[in-house]
Amino acid sequence: MPELPEVEALALDLKGRLLDRAITRIDLAAFSALKTFDPPLHSLHGTLVEDVTRHGKFLDITASGTHLVMHLARAGWVRWRDEVPALPARPNSKNPLAARIVIDDPDSDTQPGLDVTEAGTKKSLAIYVVRDPQDVPGIARLGPDPLDDAFTIDVLSQILQSEGRKQIKGVLRHQGTIAGIGNAYSDELLHAARMSPYKPANALTDDELQGLYDAIRGVLGAAVERSRGLHASELKGEKKTNLAVHGRAGEKCPVCGDVVREVSFADSSLQYCATCQTGGKPLADRRMSRLLK
Repeated sequence: MPELPEVEALALDLKGRLLDRAITRIDLAAFSALKTFDPPLHSLHGTLVEDVTRHGKFLDITASGTHLVMHLARAGWVRWRDEVPALPARPNSKNPLAARIVIDDPDSDTQPGLDVTEAGTKKSLAIYVVRDPQDVPGIARLGPDPLDDAFTIDVLSQILQSEGRKQIKGVLRHQGTIAGIGNAYSDELLHAARMSPYKPANALTDDELQGLYDAIRGVLGAAVERSRGLHASELKGEKKTNLAVHGRAGEKCPVCGDVVREVSFADSSLQYCATCQTGGKPLADRRMSRLLK
């Protein structure tokens, strides 16, 4: 799933490509992806792109005062094409294409554009056309952005105390608590902070709080800087290459050399290093425990 660093870099890449260019048309290939009806999708036809920004993991293309907002969900992505087909995209259940944004290019006989795609059969990608980003329910519910200057250690402390004994892994992932952190970067932050994913949110010492805050700002900030200037096609590879534990079960921890372990859930998993994070004690994999009974 694209998370804060990738969506930030994606917004920057698209801003460089789209700013001050007109949207010729938008073809909707997956009707279930469009979550709004007013303003209509065709109201963006002929509009001029003014900005491309991010709200948490939401991508926001602003054109002539109207906002085209996308949440790429777990398997969505945006691909730039130097030339898109002249004929409008048509619905096709076997095609990962969800929408195509055709961009005007007065200096060429061909038209470039963006393909918004979603792999797999579980379709969760969402597209909104709104007058204000806050009209998107998911954006209206977002917690503070962890890279914003207003996100201080005191803000983090207040958040964690308010979450009581909820596991820190889940607190970091909840978008209404802190915006933009998903499954991958929550694993990375906790590894950098040398903290168990099961630790209660309100049980951190002052040193642990400082370590987690430094990890949030440092890991996410470094990921954004590494991604800055990369094209959209390069972002997934950059993310995967620089992950320390997430998606690396069975490999060696880059810090201590211990094996990276995994805990599986119904529809996700987490990865961690026991030596770095849990005092050498492996966490129980509840799903495997049930299977062995």
